[in-house]
Amino acid sequence: MRASADLRMSDAPGKLVVAGTGGDSGKTLVTLGLATAWRQAGLVVSAFKKGPDYIDASWLSRATDRPARNLDTWIMGEEEVLRSVRRNSAGTDIAIVEGNRGILDGFEGHSTAALSRLIKAPVILVIDVTKVTRTAAAIVAGVKALSPETALAGVIANRVGGSRHAQEVTRAIEEETGVPVVGAIPRLSGTDPLPDRHLGLVPPEEHRRMGEVVRRLGVIARDHVDLDHLIDLARTSGAIPELPPDHPAVRSGTPVRIGVFRDSAFTFYYPENLEALEDAGAELVPISSLSDTRLPDVDLLYLGGGFPETHAGALSGNQGLMRSVRREARAGLPVYAECGGLIYLCRSVRFEGESTELCGVFDLDIEVHTRPRGHGYAEMVVDRENPFFPEGTVLRGHEFHYSKIVGGTLPSQFAFTVRRGAGGQDGRDGITKRNVLATWLHLHALGTPAWASALVRRARKVATERRAVSANAPGTNFVTSHGHQAGE
Repeated sequence: MRASADLRMSDAPGKLVVAGTGGDSGKTLVTLGLATAWRQAGLVVSAFKKGPDYIDASWLSRATDRPARNLDTWIMGEEEVLRSVRRNSAGTDIAIVEGNRGILDGFEGHSTAALSRLIKAPVILVIDVTKVTRTAAAIVAGVKALSPETALAGVIANRVGGSRHAQEVTRAIEEETGVPVVGAIPRLSGTDPLPDRHLGLVPPEEHRRMGEVVRRLGVIARDHVDLDHLIDLARTSGAIPELPPDHPAVRSGTPVRIGVFRDSAFTFYYPENLEALEDAGAELVPISSLSDTRLPDVDLLYLGGGFPETHAGALSGNQGLMRSVRREARAGLPVYAECGGLIYLCRSVRFEGESTELCGVFDLDIEVHTRPRGHGYAEMVVDRENPFFPEGTVLRGHEFHYSKIVGGTLPSQFAFTVRRGAGGQDGRDGITKRNVLATWLHLHALGTPAWASALVRRARKVATERRAVSANAPGTNFVTSHGHQAGE
């Protein structure tokens, strides 16, 4: 590989999209390996993940040592995707985008191929060539025929059986399609470096050898992929078109403190969501659901998604924090929870045959199944009173949950009607109670720009109410804006 100084991009960073022929083709392994190898060579690498996936983006963040961003034209819209690529690749040497599903797959045409055309980036197609040779050429030819406008610039053969197999696959693809083979990665022996489970890959926060895995993938890419050729291909990418200036949030009013569960049980947060809260006037206060025994002084609690079911014993063992959350929620503290956060707020969770007591803000029992209960894009309409969204608001996001309500009593009501997706129950979602809203829907701040300001406004409003009550009548319960008395 060339010296790092020779590899630096001269102006705007070059871009490269790594696509696959389907799930488990090896695009995550390849993308992580390329990003790591380039970073080890001295390049500054920006990474992106096509679609709403949290876990792959989290691994890419570890490989590049900077936040990886999700690009989703259905949720965010094309203009926000372009803004994100431009903004988050600025000052880097190369931008790499990991696709999702197969290269031509995507709801309503929102495929990896379509994304590559939008951001004007060449595509490297990763193909699992286990027990095939010329058939690999047929796959490449088929992709070219079905999407001739996509800049298919190279192929990486994955799970190659040996040098002879690599030669046969390379000859077939290059002779039949004219697309160069830029890498041939052998079948990896030993333990799978990227093991998965019910929601995809094991998150890096829970992988005991995360650093070792990332380094190993970098070595694999360096040894089996033509990194110099890929750099040259990335330089052929087109410039992101000029866009109208965006309108950053304007801070106004008293700053608020928003507590965020950040640990191995709760990892599903888009960087843009946290940044949007700060831009709207919030100070973020990290909280460990596993070791902190009480809530700090916060004006709102934000519980993202994650894996409370695999951490249920440890979460339940931290009764001090659960009591604190339950007490503050009953006293009117605003809480916004997504998926895993919703599970945490319930009375119990049943997972792999074992039931565990949880926080109990909602008198509900949850069971985590072996198959998804909701998976994919979701769209919901707000049609009931709730702490954060006006009625009539349309919410676009995604859901990926294996959980279902199996017992208990709904505390109040569902605030959303589900237009697309599974939701929580009977075409409804968005459980509300006092100033608490919990949903199976994951929102992205760039797709729902009013989300962050809504949370900050509610936090500020309730904090003002609580301070006024405390000042005027210390020791008395106050009534929240939904008419519930604290301590109910």
